[in-house]
Amino acid sequence: MEITLSNKRQAWMHAIRLRTLPLALSSILMGSFLAAYQEEFRFWVFLMAALTTVFLQILSNLANDYGDSIHGADSADREGPIRAVQSGIISLGEMKKAMVLLGALSLVSGLVLLFIALQDWKLFLLFLGLGIAAIIAAVTYTSGSKPYGYAGLGDISVFLFFGLLGVLGTYFLHSLSFDWSIVLPAVSLGFFSTAVLNINNIRDIKADTLAGKKSIPVRVGRKNAVIYNWALIIGGNLSLVLFAIINQSYGCLIALAVLPIMATVGKSVAYKTEAKDLDPYLKKMAISTLLWVLVFGIGILFF
Repeated sequence: MEITLSNKRQAWMHAIRLRTLPLALSSILMGSFLAAYQEEFRFWVFLMAALTTVFLQILSNLANDYGDSIHGADSADREGPIRAVQSGIISLGEMKKAMVLLGALSLVSGLVLLFIALQDWKLFLLFLGLGIAAIIAAVTYTSGSKPYGYAGLGDISVFLFFGLLGVLGTYFLHSLSFDWSIVLPAVSLGFFSTAVLNINNIRDIKADTLAGKKSIPVRVGRKNAVIYNWALIIGGNLSLVLFAIINQSYGCLIALAVLPIMATVGKSVAYKTEAKDLDPYLKKMAISTLLWVLVFGIGILFF
């Protein structure tokens, strides 16, 4: 059933897109589980990292709504859920003010996180730079004169920020150390998060083509985008197996129990061609990714 927006409160809640927050928090959970496995978990680091990530994700969602409305991806030809600015209930000016607010909240929250976690000024400046880069990436995905999402670079950004940087950065803020073996779980989460974006882009392939948004599915075609989707799902689970073997932490392999759900998503994306039919599987991939992380955490800590 198509969603319609009737008032500002409803439009703002829709623009915030609460359903995206669990996926955004997955990298914080993964990094924290790995830190707990090494007996390096710090509660306040976890709390502030989670809060900063929530602010960044909401900022990204608002910027996406704003940018796609400006650049034409949210035209009448778009077959996905309606956007807040597209509906006319929230103006571009109001959305821009909200983006500035969320950017400020992200920066303040991130600074508090760094003050809690780090005592070394060089590390503080390094992570501050990464945090500012995350804010810029959130805003410029579909906004600005040259949004990188329109050039097909969104997948790389998601893999880096939701996977490698999110997991490794969280782990480091807990432990103040680095372990090469945790790169593999970070890669897994990066692959799954990228799959969520890929399904979104497969759904929007028609509108994105008309708007000149050269996402991966637009560039390679639907058939190859489906193969790419399978590669992300399978690659993420293979990375888990390698991690378990290298670390002899076989309890985390219970996360493979989520693979059948992901396989169902992959199969459905391959055979369902209508945009409205794909939207539920976008949500299912996001939820199964969070479930995968939770089961991984249970497995690595208790088995």
